[in-house]
Amino acid sequence: MNKQINRRTFLKTAALAAGTAHALAFARAGRGAAAPATNTPAAAVELAVDLAVVRHHMAGGMGASWHSIAREMTFDEKLLSMDRTNKTARGSGWGANPPVADVAKWKRLEDCASWLGMDWLRVELQQCSYEPEKDRFDWANEEMQALYRILDWCERNQADVFLTQMYSNVEWNAYAGVSPVQSAPRNMDDFAVGLATLVEYLVNKKKYTCIKWICITNEPAGDWSWWLGPGRKMLSITPGLKAVRAALDQRGLRIPLSAPDWNHIGDPPAQGFDFAPYVGAYDSHDYGHANPIGMGRWVKLAHADNKPFFLSEMGNMWLGWGDSHPGPRSYAHGLSLANTVLSGLNTGVDGFNRWSFTNRGDLDGQWQLVRTWDSANKKYLDKDGIMPEPVPYYTYAMLTRFSAKHSAVLASTVSGGTWPEFEATYKRPPAAGEQWPAFEASYRGVNLVALRSPQGNLTFIVLNKAALGQELVLRLNGIGKAATLHCYQVTEAEITQPDFKLEARKTFSVSAATPVLKDNLPPASITVYSTYRLKHAEAGMTKD
Repeated sequence: MNKQINRRTFLKTAALAAGTAHALAFARAGRGAAAPATNTPAAAVELAVDLAVVRHHMAGGMGASWHSIAREMTFDEKLLSMDRTNKTARGSGWGANPPVADVAKWKRLEDCASWLGMDWLRVELQQCSYEPEKDRFDWANEEMQALYRILDWCERNQADVFLTQMYSNVEWNAYAGVSPVQSAPRNMDDFAVGLATLVEYLVNKKKYTCIKWICITNEPAGDWSWWLGPGRKMLSITPGLKAVRAALDQRGLRIPLSAPDWNHIGDPPAQGFDFAPYVGAYDSHDYGHANPIGMGRWVKLAHADNKPFFLSEMGNMWLGWGDSHPGPRSYAHGLSLANTVLSGLNTGVDGFNRWSFTNRGDLDGQWQLVRTWDSANKKYLDKDGIMPEPVPYYTYAMLTRFSAKHSAVLASTVSGGTWPEFEATYKRPPAAGEQWPAFEASYRGVNLVALRSPQGNLTFIVLNKAALGQELVLRLNGIGKAATLHCYQVTEAEITQPDFKLEARKTFSVSAATPVLKDNLPPASITVYSTYRLKHAEAGMTKD
């Protein structure tokens, strides 16, 4: 997440994309409004899943950014746009992995990744890692070795990789007067040859089959971005996509490209993108609120062209970011991401990537899922210090651990109505003064997604954002053979306990004769009902 725009620019951009409501709505009931005081128990929230109707098949899954970039670098700050510094010129997508030679620390990291069950990861690198000078390739340095370790993990765990070159960062192909870390390629053909040579090496020499998508640059839109031309002004990404597609095709590499990798969900152009012939997927980032209206427009554009749409970075910057801000590791942030994913799945989004798996936590906010860095002493933690950041780790696990990639999203309704009414709502923008909670994919603060894995396992993820507990009635229409659903649940109080373990706390038997499950949802909680029975010590599901 190279989010180094200033706060004023971000707030303006996010407001355009998601309205102006603050994320504190997650502590309120319903559609952003406080629950009225009453002594009368609220009626149960009634959810129904139609097991015979598939809303969408995911082309991807769920995971988190895992970068291979390690080196400290010094940049000429006079050539950096806006308010960047040497410390943050590359955002926080660098420096959080321990040295490759430290096998024990890497094993701890890999075990955490396996436990989460991440199955769709944005793996990130920079061009100077493999081509520091034109036509001079280096396949053996520290950053390339880190890349191989990450890809090795993905290969072993059958996780799909969204390979992203975050920036070029090479002086030999940068525009004069533009920092190499922000410069678009001066010679696009040379850029394309370099990237295609990397992919050819990874696929044909290293034999990686996990690389499913390629993104040629991070967040190219804006004069603060990583694709700047003369005068530090934004350039079109289309020539780069065209050149890279041609270079890959020349080598017989059919891996599709994805773009535009915008920094916010925004709205895609109504007429589509001029680079459409060169890409096989569309992707964007979302650092505001779950906005099913915006996501719906992207999904409609992509799926009409038989292409997937990915949220290739996601978080909630309304809860704070920058330096060592704790907002990204807060429980409110975890609930926010759950709402983004559940709303996105129901809208038709094909894959989700949280920022980020490893992160120093002292560059752009505390985004890490796993602690690796001692910010006070500016050094890597020892092996025993590498451990999950409990609040974001366990809240995100409720989305990744019990879901397999390429799952089907099943049709569902809430209290007899449609859930949600995207077909009607995404055809128009919000009216003047209308805020995003008016379109939130929830009922009384409850959001649901129903998933069926390629092998037929069922997982129902239920988010209760409300500050009150609620009674749940879940009806499974069209159920055939009997099934046992194992219930997993997190609240903030539980996951902050040092001895917390994510074990099934109860089971429910469902069948054609007994298709209804009744339960109680704690306030501000995430609950999973799944046919997967996973002990805490076991790895999460990637591909079943």
